[in-house]
Amino acid sequence: MHFVDAKGILGGNGGHYGMNIYRGCTHGCIYCDSRSTCYRFTHPFEDIEVKQNAPELLEKELRSKRKRFVIGTGSMSDPYMHCEEQLGLTRRCLEVIHKYGFGVAIQTKSDRILRDIDLLEAINRDARCTVQITLTTYDDELCSILEPHVCNTKRRIEVLEQLHERGIPTMVWLCPLLPFLNDTTDNVTAILKECARVGVKGVINFGMGVTLREGDREYFYEALDRHFPGLKEKYIERFGNDYDIPSPNSKELYKVFYQICREAGMLSNPDDCFAFMNEIPEQYHQLSLFD
Repeated sequence: MHFVDAKGILGGNGGHYGMNIYRGCTHGCIYCDSRSTCYRFTHPFEDIEVKQNAPELLEKELRSKRKRFVIGTGSMSDPYMHCEEQLGLTRRCLEVIHKYGFGVAIQTKSDRILRDIDLLEAINRDARCTVQITLTTYDDELCSILEPHVCNTKRRIEVLEQLHERGIPTMVWLCPLLPFLNDTTDNVTAILKECARVGVKGVINFGMGVTLREGDREYFYEALDRHFPGLKEKYIERFGNDYDIPSPNSKELYKVFYQICREAGMLSNPDDCFAFMNEIPEQYHQLSLFD
């Protein structure tokens, strides 16, 4: 990893703000869109760029904000990668968020988030904290291939359960569903039933399939050649260089998805999920008038 002094940390407008403390990732997920050349990485993806002044920048920016809002993090790089264990920058940023009464929506695959469960609980008590965890396959052997350097699905479900027990709302990203690998009704059913069991608030899905573009596609195909000989050729024959790679089982998967979410009372519309995550209850906005 290497360290930089960033010029800014908080991006966005219109009430939707996000931050990325790190750039790159060490989880090694074979399908990772963040590897795509459109994001213009000027360093190797696993050579993590660390915005070492992120907490100071965040404090400076939040100090000047009069209206509280929810800050998203983890959309491009997981805030709980391996380096967070030593650096603690995510926790320091969470402390700043809590200090100024803002909310947070965190996206991760890592159980390292449990280190900060006390702080997440405090943020949720005073504003809104939602934790989003990605689940792709219920099969932990397959998970070790698709997402080799991060905790497995069973552990992530335990994390969801512990967060729920502390009153912290959770969301699950059900993606990607890779054609001919994890795009089965058995897999989707098993994941969703566990989500219902551990009190997940909503499940986010933007399509039963995967997206591939330059940079990401090549890395994915190299992984297919290593672990699933012949599958790359099947993808090329069926999908060519398409960006959107839908599962041939999409119709059946959507049917299972909506049925289980409806029966369990879990949100299944992405707009509804994001509306919940981005909302700070009115009483906390009112409190800010007297700060």
